[in-house]
Amino acid sequence: MMKPALAFRQPHYPKSWKNLPNGELILDNIDQALAPWWPKFFGYHLLKIGALSGSVDTSLSSIKHQMVLAEAKHKADITADIDDLPLLEHSIDVCVLSHALEFSVDPHHVIREANRVLIPNGYLVITGFNPFSLVGLNKLMPYRREVTPWSERFFSPMRVKDWLHLMGYEILDDQRCLHSTLVGSISQGIVARNWRKFAEHYLPNLGSVYVIVAKKRVLPLTPIKPKWKLRAKLEAVNASTMNSSSQNKKS
Repeated sequence: MMKPALAFRQPHYPKSWKNLPNGELILDNIDQALAPWWPKFFGYHLLKIGALSGSVDTSLSSIKHQMVLAEAKHKADITADIDDLPLLEHSIDVCVLSHALEFSVDPHHVIREANRVLIPNGYLVITGFNPFSLVGLNKLMPYRREVTPWSERFFSPMRVKDWLHLMGYEILDDQRCLHSTLVGSISQGIVARNWRKFAEHYLPNLGSVYVIVAKKRVLPLTPIKPKWKLRAKLEAVNASTMNSSSQNKKS
């Protein structure tokens, strides 16, 4: 049975990528994965939800009005909870949720809030830690479970995509990056580089970080035409029959 996404304690949301193991390297890989997408997004408003999302490089986007929404302890253009956005419905063209689900009490509700403010045919970008990867294996080690980010819940890309499909999204891109445990300094030696090349080519789904780009599809409502009742058909009556019946009545 699938575990509920609701957390039973308040997760510890990092103030910046520097508070995560190899956080700057993670951010660099996310920027590389999303770089081809920013020029494809059009609109008027781009919203980065969460302090980590605020550091994602969106300079290639043609959308000029870009905002960062985060809690009070983080630097942001809008101060609010990420699961209670103080924005109008259908007012944002692109929403970015970078590593926000792992550090949310109710990650499903966070996605629903982003969906609420997103316009029809708008874009939603989600990144996170892949539990089915080397970084996910660290959660099996007791001494890692008390350390950020392994102290929080990881949600698989398949589960996140299931949430999006239920909301009517079309998945445009789903890729993995960083085939590493992300523990300590990542070696740049020949063996490490060869392993990463091998994993990227033959084990692409086991990347430690997932990047999902989805488009909000809204199907137009088709009015149902009323079924009009057909008029009763008029049948011709033989005149001789009518005369004979009237004569019988007189007699």
